[in-house]
This record gives sequence, C-alpha cells and structure tokens, in this order.
Amino acid sequence: MVLKKECDGLRLRSDCWGPKQMIHYSCDCCNRELESDELRYVVKMEISAVFDPVEAEEADDDRDHLMEIQDILERMDDADSPDVSDEVYQQLRFDLCPECRRKFVKNPLARKVSNQFDFSKN
Repeated sequence: MVLKKECDGLRLRSDCWGPKQMIHYSCDCCNRELESDELRYVVKMEISAVFDPVEAEEADDDRDHLMEIQDILERMDDADSPDVSDEVYQQLRFDLCPECRRKFVKNPLARKVSNQFDFSKN
C-alpha cells in the first residue's frame, strides 16, 4: 500500500522514505504531473493588507511607532482565528509547467478572460 500526501503540488510517497525518497511535482494550474528532469517554474505571491496613513497632527509626533507595530504583532499572535491572519498577510506558492507559466505571464491577474481560451478564428 502506497500512501500519498499532497501539499501545494508536491506529492510524497511513503514507500520512498529515507535516502531513496522521491518528490513528485505537478502543475498547480493544469494538474499535469511534471517529470523530475522537466523544467518547472515556481510562482511565489505575497498578499498583505496596506493601510493608508491617517494625517497626523503635530501632537502625534511623539508616538512610538515601533512600539505600536510590536503591539499589533503581539495581538495577531494571540488571535484565535487563523482567518484574521490571512486577511492581513498571506504567502502562496505554485508550481507551473512551461505552458501554464507562459499563460500566467501574459495574464497574471486573469483579467483578459476572452484571451484565455484558444478559440479558432473561423
């Protein structure tokens, strides 16, 4: 029996633990399995909340901004819900095959819906 564990396009086979461990990659876009000697691309994305600064009054010049940031980070560590932290900061990683990488580079935000499909020009 072979158990498989999947995580972000990475599959580990339990029958390959130890020095013979094999790592199998698949494209996170088209799900095609990628050979170990095949070229693949890694897309890393960081998503973070950005707050525009409020216009500060002269009285606020004495504030310790580093201390305020530290307080916010400590409150985030204490938060019970993981959803709250995803709303503030998130890291994503995707493995892409060469064809999906080409499509991703042309349209990284998936804005051009009509260009995503390969319709014939008849």
